[in-house]
Amino acid sequence: MDTPVTPVLAPQDYLLHLADNALVLGQRNAEWCGHGPILEEDIAMANISLDLIGQARLLYQLVAERRGDGCTEDALAYFRDVPQFKNYTLLELPHHGPLVGYAVSERDYATTLVRNFFYSALMVEVWSGLSDAADSALSAIAERSLKETRYHLRHSHDWLIRLGDGTEESHRRVQAAIDHLWAYTLEFWSASPVETAAADQGLDMAAIHAAWQRTVAAGLAQATLHQPADDGYVPQGKTGVHSEHLGYLLAEMQSLARAHPHGQW
Repeated sequence: MDTPVTPVLAPQDYLLHLADNALVLGQRNAEWCGHGPILEEDIAMANISLDLIGQARLLYQLVAERRGDGCTEDALAYFRDVPQFKNYTLLELPHHGPLVGYAVSERDYATTLVRNFFYSALMVEVWSGLSDAADSALSAIAERSLKETRYHLRHSHDWLIRLGDGTEESHRRVQAAIDHLWAYTLEFWSASPVETAAADQGLDMAAIHAAWQRTVAAGLAQATLHQPADDGYVPQGKTGVHSEHLGYLLAEMQSLARAHPHGQW
């Protein structure tokens, strides 16, 4: 008699890491709804946000199903606090560069697009690798998410070139965004228990890093932009150590659900 094969399930913390990334960036990008620089971009960014929130929902649903005991996707999205979120710090930052505490700044579309470019270049490789994951449920989510993320990469890449190789002002602003955000991408490659525990899903992070570097370097070169040095503090958002910005983002996102915790929508 054949011995039944025990499925290799992805750790729940890793699924939450993927879900939190998508949810937090989806919430950030959604802040452009009604504020886009042109109507087409307003719609495009809203659609990208919906894609990301859809990815987060699938992952939260999977975690909730495996946890049982009444756990729901809403509980995971709306009733966890800042230290329980496992998203990259890059994704929770506001849409502008560093400011003194009392400063006020308008949203900067260059910052949003550069962040989307860095993140989608990573996730195209991650979702591609997870399409062959040992966890069949995660593999199915990855296959669907890969199609969406390829569009996100194409959208941000095209705008990176338009801005970088555009006017003197657009070039200055997109380079400033790159200089501000680059250090946050170092978190992609820092070791963490979350990713170590998911190594059996078949991801080769060294190969992903090399592919990401090629994509980013080619995009920056085409846009006449330069890559900053790999230095500075390495953020630790995926281990639950976040910037001050995540608390404000979650407060806005979670306020309605927490005000009416038993509401049915």
